[in-house]
Amino acid sequence: MLIVSGIILLVLLFDQILKLYIKTHFAPGETHPILGDWFILEYIENQGMAFGTRFGSSIWGKLSLSLFRVVAITGITYYWIKQARKGMKLEFLIALGLVLAGATGNLIDSMFYDYIFPIDDYLDCRLSYNQLIGSGNFADCGVFGEVELRHTGFMLGNVVDMFKFEAFWPEWMPFVGGEEVFPAIWNTADASITLGVFMILIRQRHYFPKKKQVQTESPEAETEA
Repeated sequence: MLIVSGIILLVLLFDQILKLYIKTHFAPGETHPILGDWFILEYIENQGMAFGTRFGSSIWGKLSLSLFRVVAITGITYYWIKQARKGMKLEFLIALGLVLAGATGNLIDSMFYDYIFPIDDYLDCRLSYNQLIGSGNFADCGVFGEVELRHTGFMLGNVVDMFKFEAFWPEWMPFVGGEEVFPAIWNTADASITLGVFMILIRQRHYFPKKKQVQTESPEAETEA
């Protein structure tokens, strides 16, 4: 439990330190390369679920998502402690710990960032074809579009995302030619959840081996034979 607790703490620290750095040193939409031109830092704030999606960005959706994270974190913590006391494999406990750390990291953003940073520190600007043609207004955040107001407060804060792959499918490929291989923008917490779930999926037989059932014949059966 001490080993996994240390891993959870390290993931949380790295996640929050990086998010705070991005919040205080990057302008919305600002990008910087990490590994050449194919892996970059791009500052966005996600109102919805993981990987930059807008699903669950309404006030009730956002509140429901935050409450779901609280319930999930509580359940995972209880299950993790229970499995640790039963002597479960360390690798499985680490996988659970990664999921727990990621969910907690994103929940911290939603709970406290609206109180730490000014509400107008980030203006979410939508850019769509209709807005370009119909309005032509410049938003305060420097993006050609319209400012979208959002509800703020406890459990309603945005999640900071920053990692992005700038890789594209070859033009000759059908259906996806020229499209981004992975267009989502994500953070350390998202990566931690994904890694933990991936470990559980591919290693579940190792974590939960089936007990071999040895069939033995009864004495009566042997006598009849």
